[in-house]
Amino acid sequence: MEWISKSNILIVGLGLIGGSYAKALKRLGYHISAIDKDEETIEYALKEKIIDEGSVTIDENIISSADAVIFALYPDVFKKWICDNQKYFKPGALITDVTGVKSCVVYDIQNILRDDAEFIAAHPMAGREVYGVKNSDDAIFRGANYIVTPTDKNTEGAVEWCKTLGRILGFANISVLSPEEHDKIIGFVSQLTHVIAVSLMTCNDNTDLVSYTGDSFRDLTRIARINENMWSELFMLNKDVLLEQMDIFINEFKLIRNMLNTGDKEALCDKMRLSTLRRSYFDKR
Repeated sequence: MEWISKSNILIVGLGLIGGSYAKALKRLGYHISAIDKDEETIEYALKEKIIDEGSVTIDENIISSADAVIFALYPDVFKKWICDNQKYFKPGALITDVTGVKSCVVYDIQNILRDDAEFIAAHPMAGREVYGVKNSDDAIFRGANYIVTPTDKNTEGAVEWCKTLGRILGFANISVLSPEEHDKIIGFVSQLTHVIAVSLMTCNDNTDLVSYTGDSFRDLTRIARINENMWSELFMLNKDVLLEQMDIFINEFKLIRNMLNTGDKEALCDKMRLSTLRRSYFDKR
């Protein structure tokens, strides 16, 4: 789309993902501004030329000059920011986000947003086990998935813009899901996996395990190094879906336990063959 070559882009929340967006977009020649409450974050981003300008306060000029605004905030903070500051948006501004849950965010934001601005939600399926702009790296987007979650309130142009944003950031696969479909899938592929990783790390208090483990345990628990504030909020906001996925997992776990308990090796092998087959789909991607 033509505007992409000449846009001023504002990023609100300059952490790992916001900083990685900034690096990718600035490298492509966009004018990048940022707002973050942490002064050290803004100073670092300016010094390292990750952004062109930044502020730790609500800067009317920065906001009103932005053609597009990318929000990398916690859901509740995001909603409040829109309520308090949307008056500064340029007419026609396009707004997107990186939020990990959608149903409880997208509709609320769209309902409170001015009619002359448009919010089209997205979820970059990328990250690291470290935080902050100092650890940002747009390489995390390469080969990763990117999900756009439009509603009936979104225009076709905004949806295409958001998909184009994902492509220029370097994502390999762009998908479109409803907010509800997104939350159900994310409840399984992301939130449940974090629950399992946390459970593995908290069910055994042997602090010497690090001396005995191999790659399998390290790989399986990589995401157990977790931002408790962000992930607890995401869990709570997608509570019903996550509880359902946890129950399904517990039932499957009990089924495999029963196979082991009764000595049903053939059934156990069948499960492992099914697991190997389904995992192979990911290898092909």
